[in-house]
Order: sequence, then C-alpha cells, then structure tokens
Amino acid sequence: MENIQTEKERMLWKQAKKRVGFRNHLISYLLVNTMFWVMWFINGREMEEGLPWPVFCTLGWGFGLLWHFLGAFVFNNKLSQVEKEFEKLKAKNN
Repeated sequence: MENIQTEKERMLWKQAKKRVGFRNHLISYLLVNTMFWVMWFINGREMEEGLPWPVFCTLGWGFGLLWHFLGAFVFNNKLSQVEKEFEKLKAKNN
C-alpha cells in the first residue's frame, strides 16, 4: 500500500509541476505580448497596412500556450484514470 501512495504522490508532484510551469508560461506570455503591443502603439502604427505585426506573435505564442494549458489541466488526468482502474480491479477481486 505504501508503494501505491508514493506512486500517487509522484504523479501528483508531476501534475503540480506542469501546472506551475503553465502559470509561469502565462505570465511570460502576458508580459512580453503587452510589451510588443506597446512598442507597436508607440512606434508609428499608422504606417502599416493590414494586420499589426504583434498579432502574429500573440496568436502564434497563444496557440502554444493553449496546448500547454490542455496538457497541464485538461489531458493530465492519468491519476484519476489509474484510480478508477484500481478501484475496478479491487471491487472485482473482493
């Protein structure tokens, strides 16, 4: 039983690291993209035709951020899947 608990703790630790990593990624995204938009706003935005250049940075990086979020919060349910399977096997063997 102790081995199961340590495995569960190891999985929780990994999940916590992914979530903290996402939060740090989000903070970087917000700070850097804010800086890009301020630079664009200050440096002659009226000379451009079409989309402003920070749009490409924001959307491209935002797509990567979305995948990071999905990996950290949505598709990171291995622990619950393992627990469900464990409970199923436990009920079957009792």
